[in-house]
Amino acid sequence: MFSACAKLCLRCRGLLSPKNSTHLHCVHVQHGVTVGKPSRISNRFLSRGNHTAAQSRLNWKRQTSCCYDYTAKYLTTEAKESKHTDDVHRTDVPEYKPALVPTVAALPLPQSQISVEDLDADDRLSALEEISDEEAVGISIPPSIPPASVSLQDYVDQSETLTKLVQLGVSLWKLERRPNVGSMLLRLDFNRDVAPCLLFLKEIGVEDSRLGYIISHNPFILSENLENLQARVNYLTSRKFSSETVASMVSRAPYLLNFSVKRLDNRLGFFQQQLKLSASNTRNVVARLPRLLCGSLEPVKENLKVCEIECGFKQNEIQHIVIAVPKVLTASKRKLTQIFDFVHNTMKVPHHLITKFPQVLNSKFLRLRERHLFLEYLGKAQYDPDLPSYISLDRLVSLPDENFCTELAMATLEDFYLFQKTL
Repeated sequence: MFSACAKLCLRCRGLLSPKNSTHLHCVHVQHGVTVGKPSRISNRFLSRGNHTAAQSRLNWKRQTSCCYDYTAKYLTTEAKESKHTDDVHRTDVPEYKPALVPTVAALPLPQSQISVEDLDADDRLSALEEISDEEAVGISIPPSIPPASVSLQDYVDQSETLTKLVQLGVSLWKLERRPNVGSMLLRLDFNRDVAPCLLFLKEIGVEDSRLGYIISHNPFILSENLENLQARVNYLTSRKFSSETVASMVSRAPYLLNFSVKRLDNRLGFFQQQLKLSASNTRNVVARLPRLLCGSLEPVKENLKVCEIECGFKQNEIQHIVIAVPKVLTASKRKLTQIFDFVHNTMKVPHHLITKFPQVLNSKFLRLRERHLFLEYLGKAQYDPDLPSYISLDRLVSLPDENFCTELAMATLEDFYLFQKTL
């Protein structure tokens, strides 16, 4: 009997949860108490009758009560252990929830099974299905603009501004090397920002072929206010620069219109006072080299000191040299002193002849040296106009090699090339 009850309790324990086990414990305990008490009471009242039968029934009931008490005790211990285990798991060990594998309850159940025939009947194109050329051309792919790039080439097809600038001849590869210029161009709207500036440049006389050059060297002119640009043009016109001269100056000095009227006026005053030139000669110098109004004044001041102190030219000689060759003011100091030293000390040309032909100071030193040595080798290096076989410094540095050999050296071009190999 006891073994049968124990097996039955173990089977119930496997089917019930811990909470149900606790409930079963209460039921068994109550049942055991209920059975135990009547057994003792009935034993007292029936002890006066048939003692043997009563004693047998009493023994059977005691065994049954003992079985119930043992079962209740066993289930009570199991319920306590299960409760203790659940508390430990709730407090110490977090509940494991798979992150990648979804649970069955999380997946929605399909309403109907999809057969293979339904998949074949789908209208969407497969990645492996062959299509015709017409269908391939008709497929539209949305353009994707990269969020960041090291080249403006990635944005040309999506940006109207960059596309039009390329058509104008703007060198984007030059602009993308400069910091913050690429992002500035991408923020510009062609019709709102770029087109008005281009129309303004055309109105003042800039040729279409020079628009790309101006923007390639000075893209910041696109962000300038048109009123400020017009005010600077009006100032140059008020200083008796003709419209053609202003257009030529803007084409050759793209940054000219980025400077304020006050700065332009200060630059013109500097050259007029420093060189002691008249207003007409000042306009002539600036019109021939307009970047004098845009660049730094330090190289100009240094070259003026080199001409006066190191080269020994007088003030009037410097004026004549600057008026004839304004590039002397912005030339490299090393180049200027090297050419003067070779012409004055090696070729024995005096100051007044250099002043008369100042183009020699703007020539290439290697060409000047090779031609003088070739003439000296032939015995024709004569630069004094008072002596026969005089050779002008202007022609010495300006003629091409073929004309130099035939007109000045009286030799063949092959002889000059062979002589160059001996240097």
